Amino acid sequence: MANLKALRVRIESVKSTRKITSAMKLVSASKLRRAQIRAEAARPYAERMARMLSALAASAAGSPMAPPLLVGTGRDQTHLILAVTADRGLAGAFNANVGRAARVLAQQLQAQGKIVKFGVIGRKGRDFLRRDFADRIVFDVTFAGRKQIEFADAEAIATRVRGLLREGAFDVCTLIYNRFVSVISQITTETQLIPTPVPQGEARATPGARQAVYDFEPTEEDLLARLLPQNLAVQIYKALIESAAGEQGARMTAMDNATRNAGDMIGRLTLNYNRTRQANITSELIEIISGAEAL
Repeated sequence: MANLKALRVRIESVKSTRKITSAMKLVSASKLRRAQIRAEAARPYAERMARMLSALAASAAGSPMAPPLLVGTGRDQTHLILAVTADRGLAGAFNANVGRAARVLAQQLQAQGKIVKFGVIGRKGRDFLRRDFADRIVFDVTFAGRKQIEFADAEAIATRVRGLLREGAFDVCTLIYNRFVSVISQITTETQLIPTPVPQGEARATPGARQAVYDFEPTEEDLLARLLPQNLAVQIYKALIESAAGEQGARMTAMDNATRNAGDMIGRLTLNYNRTRQANITSELIEIISGAEAL
């Protein structure tokens, strides 16, 4: 009977777990829609701004007066990797995918003799990268307890990145995050922020080829001085809200799978419980019948 008691306790425990995972799935489903709308609304503006600045970077390549935010420092020795993860777990491989991508990129750069530094956004990414690169993390940001990420948060991160660039702490900055595609799909994406990547078509254009020409009003320096920091914040903000939507989708999928697995486990445990109970009843009946025949 002790075995039956242990099985009953285990069944009740799994049932309680199923209630928790089911509730977490519903919460993530309610948050997912709002996060998805924000992510999809931010994409066109961020992508169009990135394309425009890429064309400007192609036309300004080689100019000694070009801003470092646009063309970089001219060196390729020190790399800053910005890894965007979540502050909470229970989302499947969502956080681990970004951590692994950042680690692989860092190892590839180190194999080439480069210096690698990290800026980590999200508690899970910080804990993941701290195992191998604790001394390379120059800053980390967490939004634990926040209901929603605002553009001001991205501006604060962009300000820290610009400060490191002015100090000469890095030459190239790469952003790694999970881009939201659907509830069951989040693609780990690497985007170079500094210097602004040049489009392949522009990079391969012949001297006589037609290229986009931009007229600046007011001056080029005044416009770029405002536009470049804003673009950096916009790209970081896009990554933050894409990651937020992907987190809810990944957690919803993970909790749905956990709920199904809990149901399957309850079925197996219940079957085992019934078989054990029937075996005990049969054993007791045999003992009673044997005792009666002995009398």
